[in-house]
Amino acid sequence: MTEIVYTVSGQVAYVTLNRPEALNAITPPQRDRLITLLGEASADPSVRAVVLTGTGRGFCAGADLRGGGASAGDERVAGDVARVIRQGAQRLIAAVLDCEKPVIAAVNGTAAGLGAHLALACDLVLAAESARFIEVFVRRGLVPDGGGAYLLPRLIGPQRAKELMFFGDAVSATDAERLGLVNRVVPDEELEKTAREWAERLAAGPTRALALTKQLVNASLDSDRTTAFAAEAAAQEINMTTEDAREGVASFVERRSPEYRGR
Repeated sequence: MTEIVYTVSGQVAYVTLNRPEALNAITPPQRDRLITLLGEASADPSVRAVVLTGTGRGFCAGADLRGGGASAGDERVAGDVARVIRQGAQRLIAAVLDCEKPVIAAVNGTAAGLGAHLALACDLVLAAESARFIEVFVRRGLVPDGGGAYLLPRLIGPQRAKELMFFGDAVSATDAERLGLVNRVVPDEELEKTAREWAERLAAGPTRALALTKQLVNASLDSDRTTAFAAEAAAQEINMTTEDAREGVASFVERRSPEYRGR
């Protein structure tokens, strides 16, 4: 069985976690494969949007703690854990944040731990009504990894983020939407269709402008005004050299719908 299914249809790349018996918990080889696929989608001019989803009842139950990590009896050297986190979970989340194409999470079921952060790192989050988000780390006596303490406060503020991380309670799709963790909740049977429609709209858009917009928004929360304004001006300068920018202006002047080509 292919544990990660990658297909491209209509300029949309679909990345599907496919270990339903394990609620799509991620092993180190799967994590590395995801990082590679996101990098390829980012660089591939034929891909203009990405959908990340799972099969079965789970979107992703987080890192597979049964999947070959160090055993309790192994001697641990100072720095080992930090290195594993940097090269593993953090690198995966960075691959989503740094992907130059818009990434949609279609959360079909439980998203726990690293799986929740994988979804929340995406640019847009669609959730099926049956989806749940769980900051499960505290239940295992662990500190959140995979950028959780970076992502959550930026989405819902520090106090709400602490509530989720301190208690580890499951958050329903409806509550996740209310909190601002997801963009939209849809019936389970409509998730795939809605994700495809959103992705196809993005794929028909001005791809480089979307990439630059993503970069600006992601950087803005870590920037002062002077830096953010300078980045905005630089992004505008770069974007105005693209064919899509010229097409957008021409279509406005000519009073017609634009036809963007992603370059």
